[in-house]
Amino acid sequence: MAISTLRAGDEIGGVFACTRKDRLVSRTGSPYLALELRDRTGALPARVFRDADLHAGRFERGDLVRVAGRVERFRDELQADLRAIATAPAGEIDPAAFLPVAFRDLDELDGFLEHLAGEVRDAPFRRLIDAMLQDRELRAALRRSPCTRAAHHAYLGGLLEHTVAVATLAVEACALHPRLNQDLLLTAAILHDLGRTREFALGAEIGLTDEGRLLGHVEIGLRMLDERVAATGLDDGRRLALAHCVLTHHGADPAPQRRFGSPEALALHRLNALDAGIKGAIEHGLGPAAA
Repeated sequence: MAISTLRAGDEIGGVFACTRKDRLVSRTGSPYLALELRDRTGALPARVFRDADLHAGRFERGDLVRVAGRVERFRDELQADLRAIATAPAGEIDPAAFLPVAFRDLDELDGFLEHLAGEVRDAPFRRLIDAMLQDRELRAALRRSPCTRAAHHAYLGGLLEHTVAVATLAVEACALHPRLNQDLLLTAAILHDLGRTREFALGAEIGLTDEGRLLGHVEIGLRMLDERVAATGLDDGRRLALAHCVLTHHGADPAPQRRFGSPEALALHRLNALDAGIKGAIEHGLGPAAA
């Protein structure tokens, strides 16, 4: 049942994203819930007048909810008068039905990622990348995850798209500057945002996991790398150089202990910002900072 097809008098039933939840009080002093239901075709205001507080305890804003009610016209606009609403059981509905998705073909992007990984010639770095890319669960998360919640690449598949873009820029930068260590820079470009795969919770909206909220994607990514480094036997020199690139890819601190320690770390920071900035401008326009 798509929101865009609903008309006054229709029964409404099914699963929708709840993107607003407010407890209000009517003129008579009775509480009611003011909601917004959303799917990929549009949004619909909704109200719960009967047993409002009872229903309020059955779901939260940001949940996927199963509803039952009737569509009515109020002040020349459609809204749903709901008899029942509660959180939909986990796994019943794919959040992809409610969240924006990448325009680019994910299989094509996956192919580009495989090709870029093949450009890493250093055997220890290549073993690390192969171990990551052969992890089916991780690859699925890479295809599914957004890159941010509301900035650049804020849609399912955005992380894979951004990763391919930054890695492609890394190869081009190394062609222009042959003294850069391509194996280090390209490995870092492919792996720099792995923490994003565990940062986001996907539901009615793009939310944060507890891990994402408390640690952030950089720290999560470093921990994921440590797990793989231990399994693949990457030596300390390569491990530290790679970890430094990941740690500083959003910029270095003024303090001496957190300045860029290699041209590759500086390059990754600039290339990451280049793709994020251009994509953000295309999607959201040129703000004062970009202008």
